[in-house]
Amino acid sequence: MGSFPEWRHVAVRQDGGVTELRLHSDDGPLRWNARIHRELVEAFSAVGLDTDTKAVILTGTGDSFCTDIDVESFRGSTDGWDVIWWEGRRMLTGLVDIDVPVITVVNGPVTIHSELAVMADIVLACPQASFADHAHFTRGIVPGDGVHFVWTELLGPTRGRWFLLTGSTIDAREALRVGVVHELLESDDLQTRAWSLARQIASQPLPVLRYTRAVLGMDWRKRLGDSVSHGLAVEGLAQYALGRVPLPPPDDPHEQA
Repeated sequence: MGSFPEWRHVAVRQDGGVTELRLHSDDGPLRWNARIHRELVEAFSAVGLDTDTKAVILTGTGDSFCTDIDVESFRGSTDGWDVIWWEGRRMLTGLVDIDVPVITVVNGPVTIHSELAVMADIVLACPQASFADHAHFTRGIVPGDGVHFVWTELLGPTRGRWFLLTGSTIDAREALRVGVVHELLESDDLQTRAWSLARQIASQPLPVLRYTRAVLGMDWRKRLGDSVSHGLAVEGLAQYALGRVPLPPPDDPHEQA
């Protein structure tokens, strides 16, 4: 099996060709922060390069997938927006570039980076799960980091815009009805079902898995990168305009005013 780093917020479990990435903070529900922003870039890249992985499970921890954010971890960083742009693009493109099928287990509400929970080939959720974007427009932040692309694709352009502008919540049953969630199971059954599906998928030859994932995700792969790149750039412009991100100093000291 592959060897992975010891990430603070991503726990890895591997068995029988299945790799599970479990998001957490101190082994409880994930609190989104600047570190997980970088760790997911590394994790998606690492699992995508692991030739022993034939199916991937992405799951949260405890009774929520992610509903909290450490804003100060981003504002306190000395990195410029170019780093957020660089990481943000690679986080989502890294997820869709994994060359084998991905299953998401939505173990509870997800209101921060909810797009991560619904980008998989198969999305399983418990009845207590719900979906919203409470990280962007409702906080005065442009929703340009990929949430804009994923939700307008899944909900349709007009309902997707309503969803992002109002911060409205979609519960698990409605998510199942509109096709965002594919199976609704009780919390105690989620992991069993996810691993059963993953092992079933992993029984296929690796070339079949790779080419199937490529075919099924072809359109998103073509369009996601450009959409996230431009969206993050516009989000950063708004952050600079509001003074939330300092302008980086010029490389040439003679250019300083």
